[in-house]
Amino acid sequence: MTDIPEKRERWHSRFAFIMAAVGSAVGLGNVWRFPYMCYEYGGGAFFIPFFIALFTCGIPLMILEFTLGHWARGSPPKAFAKIGKQWEWLGWWPIIVEFLTVIYYSVIIAWCFNYMIYSLDLRWGSNAESFFVGNFLGLTSKPEILGDIKVPVVLGLIVIWLMIYLILRKGVKSIGKVVLITVPLPTILLIILTIRGLTLPGAMTGISYYLTPDFSKLWNAKIWLAAYSQVLWSLGIAGGIMITYASFLPKKSDITNNAIIISLIDAGTSFLAGFAVFSVLGYLAFSMEVGLEKVVKVGPELAFVVYPTAISLLPFAAAFFGIIFFIALLTFGIDSAFSMVEPFPVGLNDKWNISKEKSTGIICLIGFLVSLIYATGSGLHWLSISDYFLANFGIALVALFECLVVGYMFHLHRLRKHANDVSEIKIGKWWEMLIKVVNPIVLIGLFIMVIIENIMGRYEGYSTFALLVGGVSLAVTAFVLSFVLMRIKGRKTL
Repeated sequence: MTDIPEKRERWHSRFAFIMAAVGSAVGLGNVWRFPYMCYEYGGGAFFIPFFIALFTCGIPLMILEFTLGHWARGSPPKAFAKIGKQWEWLGWWPIIVEFLTVIYYSVIIAWCFNYMIYSLDLRWGSNAESFFVGNFLGLTSKPEILGDIKVPVVLGLIVIWLMIYLILRKGVKSIGKVVLITVPLPTILLIILTIRGLTLPGAMTGISYYLTPDFSKLWNAKIWLAAYSQVLWSLGIAGGIMITYASFLPKKSDITNNAIIISLIDAGTSFLAGFAVFSVLGYLAFSMEVGLEKVVKVGPELAFVVYPTAISLLPFAAAFFGIIFFIALLTFGIDSAFSMVEPFPVGLNDKWNISKEKSTGIICLIGFLVSLIYATGSGLHWLSISDYFLANFGIALVALFECLVVGYMFHLHRLRKHANDVSEIKIGKWWEMLIKVVNPIVLIGLFIMVIIENIMGRYEGYSTFALLVGGVSLAVTAFVLSFVLMRIKGRKTL
């Protein structure tokens, strides 16, 4: 193991690091996934398993990844190679999974960019669903029918990937400056949307659905697994991002405190998003004179069908609030997107000494070209399949292996001591038990649940061919390619 180069980049302040980590953690899922899960799993009662999961899984794993990056002073491949040369592949695996994820994630952000422009004249008209599925996406009946490439989506992708490149090419100093704007801005806009939403007729009905607790649902094991799943995905754990960001921290940096602050900000943003979403859903149900269950949606349909429909019904300044909503989604998304790309060029630089600017440019170009498949008429189908398999079979397994390798193939107490040496809040042996026992059990439970779901039926009724090509192949490719990159001899010793 060679020592870290003296000229390695550093965050220019603790605040910049926190903002970057928050920007990575807080993404589109905070807006369109967390509120729905509260609605689906007991309203306010869902907060109980969610916060238990946050403090037993989310924060401990965040501490682990921050400590790994800070201790190893390198990218995920370098961090795991320092644990043992044979474990270098475990550092490449999450990097590849995140890169495959950002390829389709960038498409959703491109949609946000398009809809930000469409908000000027409320182009979706009186039928937002027909506009989104037909006019905008040209959605085909199944994945195998590709359809036409949608020019507006391609133009949006060019803008998004160019933004990612320009933000990343100069390293963490550039990132630190960008996040000072892109992290607070969407939160401020979300607060504005929440205030506006709460003033609308029917808003309190929506908030009631969001917050009214149904404690009987707490006896269902699925609710608890859903809470742990939400925490894991929301915080950006097991993607190599937090390890990479922490590797740029100065030697005397509080690890535990940072992990707690970032995790609580992420949770708070999710909680706030629930008010912004359900107040508008309540208004939409009131305006359409239907029950709330008729308008509640999750994922892209919430952002590009339900919310635009509600915006069109606003009595005044509809275009203004439409623009605010999509700027918020755009900035939430772009922070997460460039953080997903960042570990790859850092890993390439650590092992092969490839310049950050050159590697970032190549990676962004490849990402853009591959993302064009999701800009076709079948793009939404392929996006749904890819997301399902990478999230469930990629990130979950990475997190599980991370806990097992660090917990049982390394002296975990050394990392605990490293964190305590620089942190104000000290962690005890209970932290080691969470990493070695509790979290592996939970992650195995999540994995088994997904396996059972797939045994019971094909995802969304898609053909076996589509699932193999769009989902299974990506998950397998990420795993295999991690060993390939480990085997290629580097110019530096990891």
